[in-house]
Amino acid sequence: MPALACVDSYAADVFIPPSPQPSAAVDTWSPSLSSSLYRIDGWGAPYFSANSSGNISVRPHGSNTLPHQDIDLLKLVTKVTDPKQTGGLGLQLPVIVRFPDVLKNRLECLQSAFDFAVQSQGYESHYQGVYPVKCNQDRFVVEDIVRFGSQFRFGLEAGSKPEILLAMSCLCKGNNEAFLICNGFKDAEYVSLALLGRKLALKTVIVLEQEEELDLVIDLSHKMNVRPVIGLRAKLRTKHSGHFGSTSGEKGKFGLTTTQIVRVVRKLREACMLDCLQLLHFHIGSQIPSTSLLSDGVSEAAQLYCELVRLGANMKVIDIGGGLGIDYDGSKSGESDLSVAYTLEEYAEAVVASVRFVCERRAVKHPVICSESGRAIVSHHSVLIFEAVSTVNHQADRDDIQFLLEGGDYEEMYSAVMRGDQERCLLYVDKLKQRCVEGFKDGVLSIEQLASVDGLCEWVLKAIGGSDPVQTYNINLSVFTSVPDLWGIEQLDGKIDKFIGGESTLPLHELESGGGRYFLGMFLGGAYEEALGGVHNLFGGPSVVRVLQSDGPHGFAVTRAVPGQSSADVLRGMQHEPEMMFETLKHRAEEVMHTKGCGEGEDVDEFGNVAACLDRSFHNMPYLATEEVLSMSNSLSDAVSNLGFYYCDEDGFDYLSA
Repeated sequence: MPALACVDSYAADVFIPPSPQPSAAVDTWSPSLSSSLYRIDGWGAPYFSANSSGNISVRPHGSNTLPHQDIDLLKLVTKVTDPKQTGGLGLQLPVIVRFPDVLKNRLECLQSAFDFAVQSQGYESHYQGVYPVKCNQDRFVVEDIVRFGSQFRFGLEAGSKPEILLAMSCLCKGNNEAFLICNGFKDAEYVSLALLGRKLALKTVIVLEQEEELDLVIDLSHKMNVRPVIGLRAKLRTKHSGHFGSTSGEKGKFGLTTTQIVRVVRKLREACMLDCLQLLHFHIGSQIPSTSLLSDGVSEAAQLYCELVRLGANMKVIDIGGGLGIDYDGSKSGESDLSVAYTLEEYAEAVVASVRFVCERRAVKHPVICSESGRAIVSHHSVLIFEAVSTVNHQADRDDIQFLLEGGDYEEMYSAVMRGDQERCLLYVDKLKQRCVEGFKDGVLSIEQLASVDGLCEWVLKAIGGSDPVQTYNINLSVFTSVPDLWGIEQLDGKIDKFIGGESTLPLHELESGGGRYFLGMFLGGAYEEALGGVHNLFGGPSVVRVLQSDGPHGFAVTRAVPGQSSADVLRGMQHEPEMMFETLKHRAEEVMHTKGCGEGEDVDEFGNVAACLDRSFHNMPYLATEEVLSMSNSLSDAVSNLGFYYCDEDGFDYLSA
């Protein structure tokens, strides 16, 4: 559920208002008005703002960003999309721009918030988080988190066999004390992998999601001669009642009930493995709206933790799961599914205080506090850039309509318009439309006549101020593929009509025919969007660039740039064979040319053109391309299949083939 805004937010000419008020030209505009219009300072702080040029500015180090370290997003996108011959990278939109500096700052802020809470409250243990890779499994995102978090003993959380393989590989380069939390439903292979992690000197913890998983752990640990570290996920009574709380509460589908927990403890004692039980995990739900709900859940879990200590378990860690929310709409409200009523510092303070209070009352040693805060870590670091390519023109012509006007109807309607009699005009329009649609269905009216009626009705509505000034913008993006977390929350049919502040529209510039390109950005989408995205209409993934803040002339350095998936890539992912498809189409072209009986030279030329066109289409991205991009792809079609990565130093953009 990311935020949407113009990359160039300086509305210096005409803008479409967010509510059906009469549109008017704006003589003067300013970056501060742009910031207010798009509420950038609400959802964007401290990483995004409107700069003095009226463009979106990225502040890669958050509140610690110095003035000269700001990155002008429009300049960056221009550099990324401009042709190579003019000094750009020549990447096609849409493109995901990643800012590892933002990722690093998010980790540091999270750790700092908990460190301060621990120190200020005299907590006698420490905080040690993990990143749930399901939020964004991109290799470089996960590797960056492990590298940036190494000084904090930051680890990873996995929920499937591919994820545990990914996590084990990445953590080999991380801190030796970092946790690898193994969640999710498990089979024998999953448990074997987790136990293998212990043999590789990784701190894997097998968290029981179902009671029967314990039998697998006991059996396989004996066979593999590995002493496991076991956690269990508790099904708390505390329930998150918001949109994201469906998996919480005692009726939730994940975790063990108190009855099951008691049986697990008994079985571990009988197997002489109760010392292996060291971690308690729970999850209230994503986007926890308030610290009061958070404190309730943590306090309940802390009581369970103390009970496990009393029963003889060797408890060391309380894992509070995810739920650290993002203020997507900038409202800082606990009443919205898109916001939260607390800061990072307040979140950490509530967690530490709740655990400390319960443990001290029960005379239990303070546990290590672990969290699985994925959304809060990766949401801000990624921006999806795409292009508005056209608008839907609802204006209709009103030509000859006398054939419809019976008697004095026209004069009466015109008189009502002149009087401003809105009620009578609306009644006339509804009646006229209904009568004409019936006539069209009966074959009495032609399509030209029906179009004329639409033009008349639109003219009447505009005359009385009843016409909707909102335009529909067509964008070069698959909402289903690139922002599934957004459309999945009551966004239907690939249409985005829910925006920040509860608005159903977004103020945008008018598109100018023959004008420059119009870039839009989807912000705060670094968590789940890519992980959930499919291949709706076989559009495939966008291009991706990785950008670091730099003191060079551009102010940034693109350290990695990868073109988006080609049509062949997407087809191959759905079990098709693009090479065979290409040969089939070439063979059909040969047959058709032979049947046509063209001249030999003409036949060869036309066949060559058809084959070249097919080849380009297989190797190009599925998204709409400008004429400039198409001409580039024509000249580079022979090299596309071997396209490597772009790298650059701080002063230039150099291409290195793979």
